[in-house]
Amino acid sequence: MKLYFAPMTCSLSPHIVLRELDLPFELVRVNNQSKRTADGRDFRDINPKGYVAALELDNGEVLTEGPAIVQFLVDHVPGNALAPPPGTWARVRLQEHLNFISTEIHGGSAPLFNREIAPSTQAIFKDKLVKRLDFLSQTLVAQDYLMGTFGVADAYLFSVLKWLPVFNIDIEDWPLLAGYMRRIAERPGVQSAIAAEEATQPV
Repeated sequence: MKLYFAPMTCSLSPHIVLRELDLPFELVRVNNQSKRTADGRDFRDINPKGYVAALELDNGEVLTEGPAIVQFLVDHVPGNALAPPPGTWARVRLQEHLNFISTEIHGGSAPLFNREIAPSTQAIFKDKLVKRLDFLSQTLVAQDYLMGTFGVADAYLFSVLKWLPVFNIDIEDWPLLAGYMRRIAERPGVQSAIAAEEATQPV
């Protein structure tokens, strides 16, 4: 398998999951601006959407969208602890978390990267994101992770919450979220994923 990634993007999530599952894969860096890959390809030929993450399977199939990729990966390794089995109520709850992260945290952060949006408009998006962080903090009152134990939803949430400093949002304003991020950052799979991405050369 090949995972196409770019630094400081949501592709960190499937990267973490690949390492947590100890699956063999090749890491290929993508330039988000030029759409060139480290192995010299036009990334749009791999994923016509033009953005990471993309997982290229050994049979040539390409899977995109982080929540779909991480669920494919956990189902590829039966019996692992990163997701409940398909068809269970707990798996539906996992999908609920993944969709919330995708639409409300990931999607809600996207406008804050756009410096062409007027500050007053950005403030509206930032206020909405803060309310979502309040909700996440409440979710963690009674448990250390979204599903009780570390799983794919946590890998995704960790990846997008790492963007908060870019928006001048201090996660320490939510002590439970700050502790959550520290717990995840201490995991060997997470540390090795971050180190591997930092070790790649710019494209």
